[in-house]
Formats: sequence, structure tokens, C-alpha cells
Amino acid sequence: MVLCLHGSAGARPAPAQRCFTWPPLPLFSFSQVELPWALGPPDGRYLIRGPGAQPDAAPTHVLLVATLGAARRSRLDRRRQRPAAPEPGPTPVATGRATVIAVSEPWPDAGAARAWLQGAGEEGLAADLAVLNRALHEFRLATADPYVQPVRRGQLLVARAGYGDGEQVAHGVWTEARELLDGRRAARRAQALEPQARLAASLGGREPALVCAELALRARLDLDHDRFREAALQLQVALDAALAELGRDGAVADRLAELRTLRGAVGAAARSALTGALSAAERESVAATLGRLEAALRARAFAHA
Repeated sequence: MVLCLHGSAGARPAPAQRCFTWPPLPLFSFSQVELPWALGPPDGRYLIRGPGAQPDAAPTHVLLVATLGAARRSRLDRRRQRPAAPEPGPTPVATGRATVIAVSEPWPDAGAARAWLQGAGEEGLAADLAVLNRALHEFRLATADPYVQPVRRGQLLVARAGYGDGEQVAHGVWTEARELLDGRRAARRAQALEPQARLAASLGGREPALVCAELALRARLDLDHDRFREAALQLQVALDAALAELGRDGAVADRLAELRTLRGAVGAAARSALTGALSAAERESVAATLGRLEAALRARAFAHA
């Protein structure tokens, strides 16, 4: 940006024109998502440093949290009992908006930022969702609220990618942005109906739910969000539960035999998790064993369908 100063008219000769040049403002890329519920953390801006970084390290991202939509009821309204209408309409709900701004490497100029935006897609969105989910996990721990859950791509009302200068993106606006369309193909009808049939069998008492299946899901959630210590400890319990619950199920006898051979490595990883980070080999062992446990559970579900 160039600013030029001119002398004022008067008796004296006007001084020469003086121009000052400011370098262009750095541009920051961001992902913005909206969900049909309030995210949980109070509205505001949050600095995020990399996992394990020192408190004085430079932040990698800034997270903006905003709640949009439904008007709040007053305390007086909440204390009153009001009759329900025979056919009530839908109650307005709040919408949560999160903007994840990458601040560690700003773009030097608009051309570079525009070139990035043209190629921005699901990979970058997934990385920024991981940043958001890390913040939600920390909020879950800070509030001791087990019902705070991560978000996934399929839950998003809208996803945007864009860029802007620091003043813009700090207030949730931008220089240029575009919406990212979810290009995943719809599941085939058979794939869509299979969980429905299993749900009906479970609710109807024909197929009891397994504890090991729930524990395996928790281990998968931890592993997918790079919480390797938690995943190792969760997997050890899930594996023991599976060996106990499925021990008499002939349909998965071969798979259970394989899981028994993997139990030692999982136990070693869990012991390491009690005192510190897992090694690369231990992380790989946890991931592989969890995959085999999930495969055994799928095989059992298919055999009992």
C-alpha cells in the first residue's frame, strides 16, 4: 500500500510530494465449519500450540468459536411452566461455527493464497477438523463432561476454505473463500440397511450388545485422534473383553486364536502408556491389533446376520 502526502497551498512553495510504502499484509488460510448444535467451548478466540509444545512456543493455529441462531430464553421463562401445544413446531436450535486459522506460515501475497485456495479440499479440511477436535477433547477434560464429543465430516452443515488478512480472519470474515462440497458417494442400499437390521436385533433382545464392541469403538476414537496412550490402555481392556465374550463363539474361533497371539504386544504397549509415550513399533502394534479386533467383530456380525 502506498500513501502520498502533498504540501498545502500557501505563500511558500509546496514541498515535494512524499510517498510511503507499506508491505502488504500477510494472508492466513482457514477452514470454517458449521454444525447444528453449539460446540461447547465459550465463544471467543483460542491460541493453539502444537501437541507437547512449550508454553512460550509460537502458536500454530487460532480457533474462533461462535454460536449463531436460536434466541436464548430468559431465566423467568425457564422458571415458568407452559402448556405444550398439541402439535408443536420445531424448536429453534443454535448453530455452532468454528474457524480454524493457520497462523504459523502466512501467505506472502494474494497470488500464493489464491493458488492454495484453488487446490484446497478435503485433506486440508480433515487436518483442521483434527485441530478442532483436539480443542473439543481438551474442553471435555477441562469441564469433566463426558458428553462432549468430536465432530466428523458427515455432521457438517457447511464447510468453507478461504484466506484473509489477520484483521479479517480474526473477526470471521475473509478476502476470498469457497464452500467445500462433500463428494463422498452415498452408501449402497444394502450397506445402509445392515446397521438398521443389527439395531433392530439388539433392541429386540435377539442380539445382545457386546462390551468389547463399545470398548473397541473408544479405542478407535482415541487412535484416530493420535491419543496413542489412551488407545493402548483402552485396547488392552477391549481385547480381554473380546476373548471372554467371544470365547465360545465358533464362528470366530480362528480370529480369536490370532488375537490371543497379539495380546502380549498389546500388554507391553499398555504398560508403556502408563509411564510415557509409545514407540513407533508400539503404535503400529496397537493400530494393527485394533484392526484385527474390528475385523473379528465384523465377521461375528456377518455370521449371526
